[in-house]
Amino acid sequence: MTKPLVGSFDAVFADLDGVLYAGPHAIPGAPEALQGLEAAGVQLAYITNNASRSSATVAEHLRELGAPATAGNVFGSAQAGAELLAGLVPAGSRVLVTGSQTLTDQVRAQGLEPVPSAEDQPAAVIQGFDPGLGWKDLAEAAFAVAAGAVWVATNTDLSIPQARGIAPGNGTLVAAVAAATGRAPVVAGKPEAPLFTTAARHLGVERPLVVGDRLDTDILGGTNAGYATALVLTGVDSPATALAARTAERPDFLIPNLGALYEPYPSVQRTDGGFGCGTALATVSGGTVEITAPEGDLDGWRAACAAWWDANPEVTAAASPEVRWVVGAGS
Repeated sequence: MTKPLVGSFDAVFADLDGVLYAGPHAIPGAPEALQGLEAAGVQLAYITNNASRSSATVAEHLRELGAPATAGNVFGSAQAGAELLAGLVPAGSRVLVTGSQTLTDQVRAQGLEPVPSAEDQPAAVIQGFDPGLGWKDLAEAAFAVAAGAVWVATNTDLSIPQARGIAPGNGTLVAAVAAATGRAPVVAGKPEAPLFTTAARHLGVERPLVVGDRLDTDILGGTNAGYATALVLTGVDSPATALAARTAERPDFLIPNLGALYEPYPSVQRTDGGFGCGTALATVSGGTVEITAPEGDLDGWRAACAAWWDANPEVTAAASPEVRWVVGAGS
């Protein structure tokens, strides 16, 4: 590939935490990389499972970090959930909203009528995270769901990071309603497809590149939506976890940072007995991947992923091979 990686796509769908920022600070070079997309003729969307903050609020925070953002290119699971729900019930239907004011506003924007109680006989329940939710709110949701209401969850993240540590996320609250009712919701957010397809529909794009730092949400979600994916190595997952990933969570590209979007992606090709990338070579023997390259070399990891995935094409659970680095004459 001689053209920049991003040159093959009409949009970049970027995750936030671990891609644009880490904690309160922007990842070095990330805002600048995103600023360059407009000049490259590539649209930008931010894809987040957050359902408690409005797109305008998120965009304001991103601009403070130096990233180009407006409410129109921030797509959260509240919006995706409300749009998904609007396709499942008749216009004007009553909807029990178990979540934030942002979620309520999104439901109303879809021409649906938010109601506060199962006694209002809602046609549907939509459930999203809000720190003020309590037992009574979950009970109302359970009453309506058990009575047969359509049930949509904005996302099923089991935990969320807080300043004091890890706290229960929307998935934990959804699980409580599921346990009480024996039902499962339709899910809009990552790793399901609707959040990604919502962004594509609004932007009018057909070939987005989903860029994220997590295999189980960003990469799996992009795969579920049928889009190309790139794992950026500035957050949670690593080349080693990508190598071991189950088939649905395997990224199409491994990039060190967002700046690499503007560089040609090195070709990974089949060779006699293995796969090569640059000067690196990877071969598979049983449960071992041998990589001929300096230890930790990214091209070595790219070749290793190609070789291991070729030898194990359909894997439903993560499986870590033994990795052996060998410094060869060409390394």
